Amino acid sequence: MTTLLLRTGQAGDAAAISALIVELAPAFFLSPDGAGTEPFLASVSASAEAGYLADPRFRFWLLEADGGALAGFIASRDTSHLFHLFVAPAWQGQGLSRRLWQVLQDGASQAGHRGPFTVNASLPAMPVYARFGFVAEGPVQQVHGVAFQPMRHPGRAECDDAGLAR
Repeated sequence: MTTLLLRTGQAGDAAAISALIVELAPAFFLSPDGAGTEPFLASVSASAEAGYLADPRFRFWLLEADGGALAGFIASRDTSHLFHLFVAPAWQGQGLSRRLWQVLQDGASQAGHRGPFTVNASLPAMPVYARFGFVAEGPVQQVHGVAFQPMRHPGRAECDDAGLAR
């Protein structure tokens, strides 16, 4: 049985974080060949992720499998925006997204956040976010070759996940 280690993100994690995003990104490209996604891909490059990891406005939590392989991660910006949530294909469907979402909520609460959360959900991820209690807010956006749905969550006090065992 593989044990997963939860830890906060560090500067040295940027390449693994970027690689996982790039692996999963074609699922939300507007064009099958990735045309027009260059600005998006630059925003999730290893150097961009290193910048986010160094910026105090961002917080990252990672789940590592035995041997250090990245199983998934989540990041927040300014405590209230779910900035990234990605789970490696081999780990999908095992509850890691929910576990990471609970960790992000705990971190936000510890930082004093009591209000709503936002996310720009890729269209394939919308059902996951809906299960977490997020609702669509406004029309689907198309920027830099990707489509996403702005979504909003009412906050921890009204979250079905509040108080669940981790």
